[in-house]
Amino acid sequence: MELLFVTVIGASISLGVRYLVPGRQTHGALLVPAVGAAATAAVWAICVWLGLTFDGGWIWVIALVLGPLASLAVALALPKRREAADAALLERLMKPTPAA
Repeated sequence: MELLFVTVIGASISLGVRYLVPGRQTHGALLVPAVGAAATAAVWAICVWLGLTFDGGWIWVIALVLGPLASLAVALALPKRREAADAALLERLMKPTPAA
């Protein structure tokens, strides 16, 4: 049950990240929160596997910091990559085609 709670909280924090970072028009509304939720759940599972208990405070801190940090990394990297890909596509589409 705690995995569900931490995943929802991580997605909520990551939703805030989506609106704090510029460039959100380059990706979907749920991409950054979904990355945050997935990363939070994965970090939680790794922490449990490493022996941290769900009722300890550190597992919550680690999962709820690293998950949104992953979404922050995606939110910062994606606009630059998207703009570069769009520019490359536009350049490719603007090239004249050889006459048949």
